[in-house]
Amino acid sequence: MSARIYQPSRSTTQSGTARSQHWVLEFFPDTRREVDPLMGWTSSSDTQAQVKLTFPTKQAALEYAAEHGIEATVLESHKRKPNIRPGGYGENFATNRRATWTH
Repeated sequence: MSARIYQPSRSTTQSGTARSQHWVLEFFPDTRREVDPLMGWTSSSDTQAQVKLTFPTKQAALEYAAEHGIEATVLESHKRKPNIRPGGYGENFATNRRATWTH
């Protein structure tokens, strides 16, 4: 049984990183999905493909995988450099602006 351990990326609709701080252990599917001819639904006999386990750290996920005999592959995420302006949002409305401000 093999799995991958990764840190999920942040939501594209939000600027914060609140739900991307944990690590996820997700199993690779062992069998192909099949299409039901009557209803058109996809199904599989592999129930482990539905399991996603979350861990607070990468080390905790690796220890769980080693303890249960799971062959795990770690996928490192690419971290984005923070874009922090010195004045922040309030700088837009400062009274000591040097440039003219128009809407």
